[in-house]
Amino acid sequence: MIPEIRIEEFNYILPDEKIAKYPLPKRDSSKLLIYRDEKVSESSFSLLPGELPEDSLMIFNDTKVVPARLHFQRASGAHIEIFCLEPVLPEEYVSIFATTDRCRWKCIVGNVKRWKNDTLSLYNPMNDREISEMGLKADLVERVGETSIVEFSWDNGASFSSVLEVCGSVPIPPYLNRETEEVDLERYQTLYARFRGSVAAPTAGLHFTDNVLEDIKARNISTETVCLHVGAGTFLPVKSSLVSEHTMHREPFVVTLSLLEKLLESKGKVIAVGTTSVRTLESLYYIGVSCIEKGIPFDVNQWDPYSRDYSYSMEESLSAVIKYLKDNNKEELSLGTRIIIVPGFRFRVVDVLVTNFHQPQSTLLLLISAFVGGDWKKIYDYALGHDFRFLSYGDSSVLFRK
Repeated sequence: MIPEIRIEEFNYILPDEKIAKYPLPKRDSSKLLIYRDEKVSESSFSLLPGELPEDSLMIFNDTKVVPARLHFQRASGAHIEIFCLEPVLPEEYVSIFATTDRCRWKCIVGNVKRWKNDTLSLYNPMNDREISEMGLKADLVERVGETSIVEFSWDNGASFSSVLEVCGSVPIPPYLNRETEEVDLERYQTLYARFRGSVAAPTAGLHFTDNVLEDIKARNISTETVCLHVGAGTFLPVKSSLVSEHTMHREPFVVTLSLLEKLLESKGKVIAVGTTSVRTLESLYYIGVSCIEKGIPFDVNQWDPYSRDYSYSMEESLSAVIKYLKDNNKEELSLGTRIIIVPGFRFRVVDVLVTNFHQPQSTLLLLISAFVGGDWKKIYDYALGHDFRFLSYGDSSVLFRK
């Protein structure tokens, strides 16, 4: 049964001054809210390791934010902003970043009505030589709803990842209401980011420093990674009054065989760093079900967890995915998920969540409510009343599942 949930029940007043416009000077100096046994307290993020259960398995999302925002100019002088969302041709991230002359992306195009199918040149007001030598151009292939398919072409034989590094800017969240600055190049990226593909940072990870990671290992907490590329849909509020009418975006992810085996063997708590890690990990159960029932893994659809009762154990499900990978000589599973986690969701993997504070009426706030058994208001009232900083560059919390 698809839950009937009214999004207005997940609203709260977020004053602009509570939104952190810039990161703190030190990553781990942010405040830490602790929700455990239905009680709320606070500490400092640098002390997070001491709050975590020993012998746990802690899982991070090692996706890397790409400088996916590009500014072009028509011959008439009109400015067109293009925000790359996901690959179209080639379809795979690794392949598209390796292309050396042209590629196609699904994009959000600002000022698209003023683009009359002419070829755009990159806006280069300072006549930067390196940018000029790239010769980056953009052509509008087609419009698809609120997005567009754009073909990029360039002259100097560089990989598209190099083109973006030179020509693009980091797409910081729109609610910061400012342009990308030098500080964002380093701080809107986790220390452990490895694989390019996200247009938004998995911001729960922005607080981690080498010291914190070392202290975590000292508590005999194992660490592993997943890679889910965060899409621009993470910024989108739920606009329909009923959550059942909201459409989730697909996000591609990769998990390794070694992680799956660790999850199966783990006797301690599973700690997810960020909602993206939660969505990846909780999707694994339903992928296992498709392996059991259909013999192959499929993407997880938005309402799969609510469509029927599932009798398989987590162990059976994970074992089925592991068997599929081994039978097919694969070291990793590469799929996508549209899973939406709302109150009533049955968590099968994650016990503890490290996360920031999220926007009102967002799918992320619905996930938090599901995780803490409806206690989100208690948590957010405390944060608002105790000078916590909100959203991407804001403070952190560690939540123990109710």
